[in-house]
Amino acid sequence: MFPKYDVIVVGAGHSGCEAAVAAANMGSRVLLVTMNMQTIAQMSCNPAMGGVAKGQIVREIDALGGYSGIVTDKTRVQFRMLNRSKGPAMWSPRAQSDRMLFAHTWRMMLEAHPNIDFWQEMVNGLIVKGDRVLGVRTGLGLEIEGETVILTNGTFLNGIIHIGEKQFGGGRAGERAATGLTEQLIELGFEAGRMKTGTPPRVDGRTLHYERMEIQEGDAEAGRFSFTNTPVPERQLPCHITYTNPKVHEILRTGFERSPMFTGRIQGIGPRYCPSIEDKIDRFAERESHQLFVEPEGWETCEVYVNGFSSSLPEEVQYKALRLIPGFEDAKMFRPGYAIEYDFFQPTQLKPSLETKRIKNLFFAGQINGTTGYEEAGAQGLIAGINAHLAIREEEPFILKRSEAYIGVLIDDLVNKGTKEPYRMFTSRAEYRILLRQDNADLRLTPLAHKLGMQGMEARMARVRQKEEACKAITRFMEEFSVAPEDINSFLEEKGSASLRQKVKLKNILSRPHIQIEELRQVLPELARFLQAFDEESIRLAATDLKYSGYIRKEKEMAEKMNRLEQVFLPEKLEYQKLHGLSSEAREKLLAIRPRTLGQASRISGVSPADISVLLVYLGR
Repeated sequence: MFPKYDVIVVGAGHSGCEAAVAAANMGSRVLLVTMNMQTIAQMSCNPAMGGVAKGQIVREIDALGGYSGIVTDKTRVQFRMLNRSKGPAMWSPRAQSDRMLFAHTWRMMLEAHPNIDFWQEMVNGLIVKGDRVLGVRTGLGLEIEGETVILTNGTFLNGIIHIGEKQFGGGRAGERAATGLTEQLIELGFEAGRMKTGTPPRVDGRTLHYERMEIQEGDAEAGRFSFTNTPVPERQLPCHITYTNPKVHEILRTGFERSPMFTGRIQGIGPRYCPSIEDKIDRFAERESHQLFVEPEGWETCEVYVNGFSSSLPEEVQYKALRLIPGFEDAKMFRPGYAIEYDFFQPTQLKPSLETKRIKNLFFAGQINGTTGYEEAGAQGLIAGINAHLAIREEEPFILKRSEAYIGVLIDDLVNKGTKEPYRMFTSRAEYRILLRQDNADLRLTPLAHKLGMQGMEARMARVRQKEEACKAITRFMEEFSVAPEDINSFLEEKGSASLRQKVKLKNILSRPHIQIEELRQVLPELARFLQAFDEESIRLAATDLKYSGYIRKEKEMAEKMNRLEQVFLPEKLEYQKLHGLSSEAREKLLAIRPRTLGQASRISGVSPADISVLLVYLGR
């Protein structure tokens, strides 16, 4: 009935979709297995992509040939660039999407790919022989052969949904949980754990009083996630902001004794950085209000997402509390918020390629690795898909360094440190933030995808080369063009910057704090005429590189030093227990993780600089 596939992807959430596309665009024949064809690429929680650090990840996915950025651009209802008041390393794109259109667009793009087949059924087991996976086994007892298998099960593995004192099996509202896989993986020697996440109630937007809330419009000039020429919306939907108050908190507290969080029925660990509303009230009892974002779910639906009000309290408590929020006095609820517990597997059981250490050609990606968020999941799926394809051909895995991408930081953190709570990406996790900006993701990563042979990279590489040439020309002009005092002093005085006494190179003016390229164009006609030949994206990129050139140089030097340790490979079967100079904790961690390189070893929690010195001596360095 089935041919033998190169790659079988289990699960069609954000991770599974990116994994399928990546492997297919590398040339593999892919089978995407999902329990429900109608929920492919479902936005299970908020209808948005991007945000702080997450926006950088989406741009990196796009630069590597993934589809998340393209789908988001085609389906967005609002776009905002966050953190514009801060330095460009912190700028992060975020978009509200039309939830139904997002899933539909993803499915149509997947169906259009000739290398991707589909099968709707639960996978409840793996076909394993010795230390190698050979395919999957379904609930109907079908055995489907595959050279490699990628598990992207999201929150479905033994999922339990909690609403107040009620609990029932499920991987998402209205969908059953996946069973069988966890038990088999534990039998194979994998370490499993439980995590928890939650979602807020959805309400009827027709019953809200938006005039009683603060309006939050999108950017006047909407940007893009994709580096391709995706459409820019002619109009955008506004979001709104409102706040809880002491009366809301008082009502919510009446449900605490029936809360699964406070009664101990939920054993899984939830995301620290996205707590439920009851958790916020309990932990921050001194605060009288919490901010809520009222987000539309799409162009043609009245359904509204109440961001910041995740809850697993009894539904009647949620409803009463909602109606005390300004603007929600007459609100009707479509469905209550809920918490969901699910199985995950410690990611220290993975290689940096996301292949499991125990079973060859078996890959894990997404929430099964203890992460949270569409963006983190999509990034892992992309890397797993690429590496599954490479594994079949016995080629070297594709591994991004921490200095190359936020995706590299994400995976390096997971496989070296593991996680005790749902892992979320932040800019603070990256030590090379100025190198890893959202505006240069294509320059950093598209050449790597092109070298891999990823389908569709020729046109992207042509744009990258054009952008690089434009940046070089702009940089050259800024370094060579001199500005006279009489041409710019009045502007500098207005900005509170020191006046010139003699001619100065334009680059030096731009490097001053609070001086932007857009302002210089307005006061220097020669610069304005020169820049007319270039697109705005290249102009902003070149200006940022010039303005922060000193910091960029320092980060590159730091990265080069660390990368030297990445070139020192450790024997795969090194007997760490015989290296008596190592601390007992280092010995234990090194044996468990078995790092590929000395650089990876240096980032393992519990491995000290003294332990690295012992390894250097052992390796004759």
